[in-house]
Amino acid sequence: MLQRHRWVGGWGDAQPLDMKPISQGSSSIDRLAPAHQEVVSSECSLSPSLPPHLPHPFSGGQNPDHVLHGTGPEPKRSRPGDDATMAPEDAARFLSCYCSGHCPEDAVNNTCETNGQCFAIIEEDEHGEQILTSGCMKYEGSHFQCKDSPNAQTRRTIECCQTDFCNRDLQPTLPPRILPDLLTSAHWLAFLISVTVCCCTLVVLTVVCYYRYKWQNERRRYRGDLEQDEAFIPPGESLKDILNQSTSASGSGLPLLVQRTIAKQIQMVRPIGKGRYGEVWLGSWRGEKVAVKVFFTREEAGWFRETEIYQTVLMRHENILGFIAADIKGTGAFTQLFLITDYHENGSLYDYLKATTLDAPALLRLAYSAACGLCHLHTEIYGTHGRPAIAHRDLKSKNILVKKNGTCCIADLGLAVKFNRDSNEVDVPLSTRTGTKRYVAPEVLDQSMNKNQFQAYLMADVYSYGLIVWEMARRCVTGGIVEDYQLPYYDMVPLHPSYEDMREVVCIKGLRPTVSNRWNGDECLRAMLKLMSECWAQNPMSRLTALRIKKTLAKMVESQDIKI
Repeated sequence: MLQRHRWVGGWGDAQPLDMKPISQGSSSIDRLAPAHQEVVSSECSLSPSLPPHLPHPFSGGQNPDHVLHGTGPEPKRSRPGDDATMAPEDAARFLSCYCSGHCPEDAVNNTCETNGQCFAIIEEDEHGEQILTSGCMKYEGSHFQCKDSPNAQTRRTIECCQTDFCNRDLQPTLPPRILPDLLTSAHWLAFLISVTVCCCTLVVLTVVCYYRYKWQNERRRYRGDLEQDEAFIPPGESLKDILNQSTSASGSGLPLLVQRTIAKQIQMVRPIGKGRYGEVWLGSWRGEKVAVKVFFTREEAGWFRETEIYQTVLMRHENILGFIAADIKGTGAFTQLFLITDYHENGSLYDYLKATTLDAPALLRLAYSAACGLCHLHTEIYGTHGRPAIAHRDLKSKNILVKKNGTCCIADLGLAVKFNRDSNEVDVPLSTRTGTKRYVAPEVLDQSMNKNQFQAYLMADVYSYGLIVWEMARRCVTGGIVEDYQLPYYDMVPLHPSYEDMREVVCIKGLRPTVSNRWNGDECLRAMLKLMSECWAQNPMSRLTALRIKKTLAKMVESQDIKI
């Protein structure tokens, strides 16, 4: 069997031991000479080297800081028989390292020795200061200690080396602070959603509170105004009384304060009509029915113009729709333009003719009253409180209302023009609206009308009036025969004709609404046919004036002893 040599004592002056042949059955120490047994025992207890195959020191519960600092209990010793497996170079490997902050008690000149590795470590204390220390690391666990990774509680970096005093040159640096990716974090996303919801809720609550506060203020002010308005309109007075008192002097309508008071006190009941300008509602004021025309905001120019025309001096007439009040109501979100007039439950002439047939007296009553209203508009009143002549410009059966007594009143003056005699100018409203194409006069269709001459507007109204009389005459019963209601030119143009359609029929072909042969067999209808033919003549200068129409119909009414 081969004999091995083992070095004892100091590493600088080691002496070989005398070895004897190993006999079977005796221990390795017993086979040594007695003189050397003590030396061998002491050498076994002082050897700092551990064979690589021993269990990791952490598995025995050893604190890793003891490994770094060189303190703590000695590692578990191997059995004497295990020395035979440790290589001589592992047992002889010792390093001298520079130490600072981790020096053993017997260190001289900041030097320590180890059988493992030299290390340098940089740490951050609780105040955020960086501390650099160095020292010796035992062999046991050094491999894992040198690969130490930072954790959430401590920021530190350790570097190791395996040559004498090599850790003097080590300059470990702390890793940069790694902030969590909050944007992709579920917690951060939940936080963002919560903050957003809270902010939106706060904004909504703020807006609601603001508008509620504003609404309450408006309501308080409105109640205060109503109490104040009682001074303008005493309780118990009707609209007729108020209108008679207010218009007896100037005939220009109610004072503005009274108008606003009435407008505030109106209760909207239900819608009864709709047009391109807005809607018409049935309203109630102190139990009296009124019509409330609510304009779209874009039709403010039409509302202003119609209000201006209605409030013209000496405008009130029994055959002109009775004007009561006008007001602008702001509800915060939008603005409402109100025009309050008399209410006539028969509705428009268009609706009335569709549902009702006429006899000769009813026909004359409708035609004469409409002519009276048109004549009142066209007639200029001279004097200190005079009134200018007014042309309607949108006369049609839908803009004429039928009263309970079977007479007509003209409405919808939003496109009306006035003639200013002092300046000899035509006051045309600033509106993009035009008259209804089906009722437009030929000179308007072919653009031959002189817009600077007020008489041209009056003659265009007369042409439209002639078409309205044709609508009335169709519904007059003679000999038990009556035609269905139809619009003018119903059999010549589409339901919604264009200017080109009407120009082709009216101007180029020179056609007029179809007349039934039965009209020639009735005296009243024959006279009405002659009248309407003179109203819709191609040449404007050949048409009758409104005053001439009124006088002609007045004779017919008188001849038949018709009470109007």
